[in-house]
Amino acid sequence: MNDDTIQAAGCVLWRRSPVDGELEVCLVHRPKYDDWSHPKGKLKRDEEPLTGALREVAEETGYDAVPGTELPTAHYLANGRPKRVRYWAAEAGTGSFAPNHEVDRLLWLSPTAARNRLTQPRDRILVDALLDALRLA
Repeated sequence: MNDDTIQAAGCVLWRRSPVDGELEVCLVHRPKYDDWSHPKGKLKRDEEPLTGALREVAEETGYDAVPGTELPTAHYLANGRPKRVRYWAAEAGTGSFAPNHEVDRLLWLSPTAARNRLTQPRDRILVDALLDALRLA
């Protein structure tokens, strides 16, 4: 990994449905990219990845999060630069969503529906990793 690598972090945010208790995964819609993804963002200078991941969840979703298992790290090119995104499973705590300039919509979906809604195939792997992590917990 070279010094040009963009460092980012995020969470696969989950909760138990208030209706039926089934597992739900949070996805955010970013109008700038017109995509559906997990909440994530670039780290601030000298920010610890987990701290940044929880900050991004709060900024993008309005929810506090309780971090759990670290999930697979994503590596890809963003505008020609290498990007590294570390992810954690995180249970949603208190909060509520309010649309903002980065995220205009939020959905709580079953794992299958979330996998189908995600824009990037690499993000689908994280749903499977979350399910594995929760089974082992």
